[in-house]
Amino acid sequence: MEEDWKRAKGPFAIIFSPPAFWLFLFFVVPLAIVWAYSFGENVGPTTIEISGTFRHYVRAGDPVYLDIFLKSLWMAALTTLLCLIVGFPVALAITFAPDKAKAWLLLLIMLPFWTNLLIRTYALMAVLRREGYVNSGLGWLAEHLGIAFEPLPLLHNNFAVVLGLVYVNLPFLVLPLYAALDRLDRSLLEASLDLGAGHLRTIREIVVPLALPGILSGLLITFIPALGSYLTPDLLGGPDSQMIANVIERQFKRANDWPFGAALSFILMYLTFIAIAGQAVLAGRRRRMMR
Repeated sequence: MEEDWKRAKGPFAIIFSPPAFWLFLFFVVPLAIVWAYSFGENVGPTTIEISGTFRHYVRAGDPVYLDIFLKSLWMAALTTLLCLIVGFPVALAITFAPDKAKAWLLLLIMLPFWTNLLIRTYALMAVLRREGYVNSGLGWLAEHLGIAFEPLPLLHNNFAVVLGLVYVNLPFLVLPLYAALDRLDRSLLEASLDLGAGHLRTIREIVVPLALPGILSGLLITFIPALGSYLTPDLLGGPDSQMIANVIERQFKRANDWPFGAALSFILMYLTFIAIAGQAVLAGRRRRMMR
């Protein structure tokens, strides 16, 4: 007979206590310290006094930082949209691929996770730079066509940052989409096609509504890392392409203004909580509508 875990409090506590203690000690406590710093003041080179001030949160509303926040939100949203446009057909193709091909396709999607992000970013820089593979290939083509060619500015701008974010975050959207699409009832798709609906209409009216929870989860999983990205805009972007994570890094490392950096960090975290809460509300409404 299967044991009732609600009554087996002792074994459950033994299993749950070590990871809970680990999370509390190395996640909750450091976050609480940084959160306390956001209400403090620098009183020395390495000393912060917790005074309860909200000055740093008010300072974050200055037009300079507000513009960077809005730009970060815009670039993260654009990245998420492009990942959806590219990732949905890929996830759909993997879902309906033969079993042997499906395993290899999933392996190709997960392969970037086995390579360090810094190495992948430098590889993308080699592709996009002025003497990179893209400009070299276009120059070779222009030379054979007898057309004058000037190397394209593909690096150190907003285009490079968005392209790099899509490149980095695309697997985060493809995998949840695949998991949602793979659970679909194939008989519904066959019935739609048999009743005369084309493939595009079947995708629009059958596949997308049924896979909507997975789509929303994938969008959230993609949007949050894109919003907090630091390395990609730092290496691929220019002076006008910096995101809020780069500003936070400068406050902690260069400006030595830990309270302001902590305030910016938690504003970013509050935005993340709002996004998660929004996704939960939408999911709850959808469940109530389906009852």
